[in-house]
Amino acid sequence: MLVACLLPGHTNDPHDPLGELAALADTAGAIVVDQLIQHRHKPTPATYLGSGKAEQLAEMVRVHDAEVVIFDNDLSPSQVANLEKLTECKVLDRSELILDIFASRARSYEAKLQVELAQLEYTYPRLRAMWSHLERIAGGAPTGIGTRGPGEQQLEVDRRIVQRRKSELKRKISLIQSRKRREVSQRNEDFFTVGLVGYTNAGKSTLFNTATSHSGGGGAYADDKLFATLSTRTRRWELGGGDTVMLSDTVGFVRDLPHHLVASFRATLEEAVHSNLLMIVLDVAHPRTERQFETVMKVLDEIGATDQQRFLLLNKTDLLEHNADLLVMQQHHRDALAISAKTGAGLDQLTERVRDAMRGGELKLRIELPIGEGKAIHFLESRADVLDRQYIDDHAILTVRIGNRQFDQLKAMGAPVRVIDPAPSDALM
Repeated sequence: MLVACLLPGHTNDPHDPLGELAALADTAGAIVVDQLIQHRHKPTPATYLGSGKAEQLAEMVRVHDAEVVIFDNDLSPSQVANLEKLTECKVLDRSELILDIFASRARSYEAKLQVELAQLEYTYPRLRAMWSHLERIAGGAPTGIGTRGPGEQQLEVDRRIVQRRKSELKRKISLIQSRKRREVSQRNEDFFTVGLVGYTNAGKSTLFNTATSHSGGGGAYADDKLFATLSTRTRRWELGGGDTVMLSDTVGFVRDLPHHLVASFRATLEEAVHSNLLMIVLDVAHPRTERQFETVMKVLDEIGATDQQRFLLLNKTDLLEHNADLLVMQQHHRDALAISAKTGAGLDQLTERVRDAMRGGELKLRIELPIGEGKAIHFLESRADVLDRQYIDDHAILTVRIGNRQFDQLKAMGAPVRVIDPAPSDALM
């Protein structure tokens, strides 16, 4: 049974308020038998729903012989307890459902730690309602010296266990975050980095596989399910002409993503936060594309990914019956690029845009540097178009076509680079 109590200012799709919850339930392996929706100005303290609707829900559960009730709202522990007593079946709220999906999809060590921490963050404030036996633990055998007395409430035992485990998980995740920051920082020094972000099931992993397949990369799990990707995967993307960037696939966003889940997965989202370019992937065939775009922008603000250049990609054009929806989106977002990650349509244009962003504009220069500066010469040979080479005594003079960003990187390496006759008239736009 799916249930939503729609309060003023809710962000649900007005045409299908429980559509996303149904997709989440399907991803979790549930079979939806019916749904119940109520509009209220504020939730009731006991059951969130009004008393009449709560009774109606209990009757619907009995009629359908339902095994679980899933709310699109976040419930308090007491509301869950009251609803379970009334319906005589398990009751989950939206956050718990998403946590369950993440737990079932976590494969890497890092993802498993993050999911466990998020689950404990969710569980800890609810421990009191979970325990009905708050009686004192007996002190043990009468003759046990030091074991007599009132004992300790089981609740306090559990709270201490949870707190210790949370501290241990935070320590381990902190180590992972530190290592990942170093890796991302080093990668940004060596390569231009591009992060794929977007709503869950927008086609990010399919685009990742398509773009990196020629480089022997790809391999990201892609499925028509929410949260198919939980761990970041990074591979080389060969743009052609000797240009290479590092492309990262990230976990998808969703409306009302639990805040403790966002916090736990901050390490996973590190790639997006620190990438040079963000490509926001939208499912243009989805009926609520604009709402999904708003959600993505909100989450990017929450994780601090606000300074990068961004491209908006309108994906899944192959699923459109007509172009009206696409034209509307392109009117609202003039620079958006229509693509199909599945068929490859529009990917040539995307590659050109990424190449232009990587180079940041181009210059044609004659550069002189000592032959002993092997690292700087290798950088020019691999990251620029070398048009001419001359070797005079112990110096190399290279005529290159190079992007502004790459030239800045070359100067930052500290090599004694001298520009000979930069010829402003040869500067390229």
